Amino acid sequence: MEKVISGIRPTGNLHLGNYFGAVKSFIEMQNNYECMFFIADWHSLTTHPTPENIRRSVRTILAEYLACGIDPDKAPIYIQSDVKPVLELYLFLNMNAYLGELERVTSFKEKARTQPDNVNAGLLTYPTLMAADVLAHKADKVPVGKDQEQNMEMMRLFARRFNRIYNVDFFKEPASFHFYDKAVKVPGLDGSGKMGKSEGNAIYLCDDEATIKKKVMRAVTDSGPTKLNQEKPEPIQNLFTLLSLVSSQDTYDYFNDQYNQMTIRYGDLKKQLAQDINAFCAPIRERITAYQNDEEQLARIAKQGAEKATESAEKTLRQVREIIGFRPY
Repeated sequence: MEKVISGIRPTGNLHLGNYFGAVKSFIEMQNNYECMFFIADWHSLTTHPTPENIRRSVRTILAEYLACGIDPDKAPIYIQSDVKPVLELYLFLNMNAYLGELERVTSFKEKARTQPDNVNAGLLTYPTLMAADVLAHKADKVPVGKDQEQNMEMMRLFARRFNRIYNVDFFKEPASFHFYDKAVKVPGLDGSGKMGKSEGNAIYLCDDEATIKKKVMRAVTDSGPTKLNQEKPEPIQNLFTLLSLVSSQDTYDYFNDQYNQMTIRYGDLKKQLAQDINAFCAPIRERITAYQNDEEQLARIAKQGAEKATESAEKTLRQVREIIGFRPY
């Protein structure tokens, strides 16, 4: 069975866009691949978060992914900073990574442009840490969006370079797993674009019923269709896309027919949509709360994942040290 590994950035609460994008794909993948998921808290240090922000973000994202359906018995989920061998491999890879190639990485150049007062070494060597996270476990595939493809190319370059320098066939070149191409693109509530945290147009899985209703009722609409069976403008199509994700087919067909017949009342559609979103989120929300209130269980799951990941990474590092010429541990 192919091994798949994916990092999860601890960037706060999950929203519907996250669920129908990455999270749902992860849940499906864990049944078909040998999967490992990790919360990338080392990577978050490039933005200088406070200790409390790190702890809260890690705890939040761990609880929410578990609540969504990640099964730690099928797919270990661990915290990046709990797997120390990755740091040693990060060091070895940095020794064979060159300044010029790291400075040409698009994501580094963009960060350097947008945060000129915080162009730290972690930003520069992001590709080598990402490579260490994956190569430590000799993964076959890495789920990435297209914005990460250049980092994947760097990862494959580092694998080839190690093999060439030491005249071995040790590291495989991980393939990019573009599951995002098949993932549903969930629209935001502001009439255009996709749902996102920074856009302020998201419905979070942890939102309570009143919050969901308030957000949905504020969604952008127009004055209504002006002719039979007309094409829906983007803000209205966005509402119907959300309806298709959380409502029954009968409900979708009912409002679609009303739109086509020019009899639709957007207020009724929004009330139904808010009700159906809440019905979808409620069981996930309850599980999130249960996990967050059980610190011992979260710690046990993270420890279990870290032990499996550390065992995998240490096996790789023992071989790497021998290849390079260092004495065994």
